[in-house]
Amino acid sequence: MLLHIPQVLTDDELDQARALLVDAPWVDGQVTAGVQSAQVKNNLQLPQAHPLSHALQKLVLAGLNRHATFFSAALPKKIFPPLFNRYGGVANAFGNHVDNAVRFITSGPQAGQRVRTDLSSTLFLADPADYDGGELVIEDTFGSQRVKLPAGDLVLYPGTSVHRVEPVTRGARLASFFWIESMVRSDEQRRLLFDMDRHLMHLRQSVGETDAGVIGLTGTYHNLLRGWADT
Repeated sequence: MLLHIPQVLTDDELDQARALLVDAPWVDGQVTAGVQSAQVKNNLQLPQAHPLSHALQKLVLAGLNRHATFFSAALPKKIFPPLFNRYGGVANAFGNHVDNAVRFITSGPQAGQRVRTDLSSTLFLADPADYDGGELVIEDTFGSQRVKLPAGDLVLYPGTSVHRVEPVTRGARLASFFWIESMVRSDEQRRLLFDMDRHLMHLRQSVGETDAGVIGLTGTYHNLLRGWADT
């Protein structure tokens, strides 16, 4: 499942994030690359342990925590602390690759934990009018999708997907990226639960919370989640 989730960050939060990134101490993005992806990765990244990363992570996680669509689609068990990258100038692209199946958290309060990368996410921080190129191209069973979203919007997609970032030919592409270990490992099961949850929300708005059908379907949703979830 590939999902566009709008307005994860507010305009004020975007302004805060971009102000913090003005003088960011960027380093070679290969510091978090696997053996294969290091061959095609050419971008800049904010060091994971830098205090600036921790301040930005709080902004991103606060946005995710209040976004019901993100929780419904991802059913997060663990979220890898968000990372931040920059594409532009001579460090401007990332070729085809697949994310590592397991990521190791090296700093912060979760240091030492491992996160299975069921889902990958990119949260766009730069206005798309401020740079040319930089599309995130995701290839999976849903075909090849080119993604370039408004600042503050997020794309959620399977961690198993082959993906790349096209060269940035003008300006700079700023983004946060991270991975989610879901309570429900199967992409198919997560999709079914997400679809059911969306239909239930529509029914609640139409007929109310106490309708017998709503109560019954809510029970079915939770019974499926109870059977599939690993907490």
